[in-house]
Amino acid sequence: MREVVILGSTGSIGRQALEIVATHKGSFRVVAISSAGSDPTLVIEQAKAFNVQFVGVIKNADEIRRALPGVTVIDGPLASTEIAAIECDVVLNAITGSIGLGPTLAALEAGNTLALANKESLVAAGELVMSKARVNQIIPVDSEHSAIWQCSLAGKKDEVRRLILTASGGPFMERNDLQAVSVADALKHPTWNMGAVVTINSATLVNKGLEIIEAHHLFDVPYSSIDAVIHRQSVVHSMVEYVDGSTIAQASPPNMKGAIAYALNFPERLEKATDAIDWGTKHNWSFEPIDSAKFPAVELARVCGESGGAMSAIFNAANEVAVEAFIAQKIGFTSILPLVQEVVEACQGYATSILRDLADVSGIEENARARAHELLIRLAP
Repeated sequence: MREVVILGSTGSIGRQALEIVATHKGSFRVVAISSAGSDPTLVIEQAKAFNVQFVGVIKNADEIRRALPGVTVIDGPLASTEIAAIECDVVLNAITGSIGLGPTLAALEAGNTLALANKESLVAAGELVMSKARVNQIIPVDSEHSAIWQCSLAGKKDEVRRLILTASGGPFMERNDLQAVSVADALKHPTWNMGAVVTINSATLVNKGLEIIEAHHLFDVPYSSIDAVIHRQSVVHSMVEYVDGSTIAQASPPNMKGAIAYALNFPERLEKATDAIDWGTKHNWSFEPIDSAKFPAVELARVCGESGGAMSAIFNAANEVAVEAFIAQKIGFTSILPLVQEVVEACQGYATSILRDLADVSGIEENARARAHELLIRLAP
């Protein structure tokens, strides 16, 4: 029985992970969970349902303590980092945003296997994170990177020619005028059910840019060998092209359960982790290039990644501020990328930065966020 720690237990991936645990009794034991604590009722329900020993929260700690006598409740901004360091078989980091970097490093330093759904850890500090990880200590949970991981098993590393990430294209592929896009519009994803930030990032295609950076670090492949294409059906999660001209694709229904289960139980597969594709019915799958003029985020992310240093961290930090401002209706949808680009251009000097530790990353991110907030004052209506 594998002992599991789940960070971000109340989010979409965290909830799906707990569903997998519940339907595979005897395979896993949840030792600890962490959450921001903004939904204390759900945290309490999860802790009781899975009989956890530790709970980490930022908010509502007293209420949770009263409801969970006998459970150790760790609170404060570093709660998830402390929870990640608990000795276990696998830590699932399903936290959204660069705040997930501290827990990622803590899990690795504790020697735990890390099922990584927090892409921002690798975007903000890919070289630092990978330098701390032993072989196969990080198992990807993003469906695209899980697909590449699985497809890579078909050949040797030096036989891989290209990695091809697939993108749904978000809700605006057929919409030309994006000036009047509302928050509600941007949250209407055509195929995936995700948290607000990830859904907005999918609408701008920032998410795909982040995933290109993540793939570069995870698989040690140059940016020139990583592509992304639009695949509206979200059934082929990604592909690996080999030097002999063969392309291996991983396909499954558009949900995260297969990728989560594979990471939690690697290298063995869990039976019926997700529904299989019904090959007895007709399917039409399409693939097309990304329109970089309409969605410049992918190319901007690639440029930041290739620039090196702290540029990817700056790209991500500025985007987090811009998305937060859009959700709060302080700026329009079409102002998200211009804000990010202006911060990136203002911070070119960080391309030579060496990120030695979490403090280095945090300091540079705070500088980028400060610049972004200054720009918000000018962009706000």
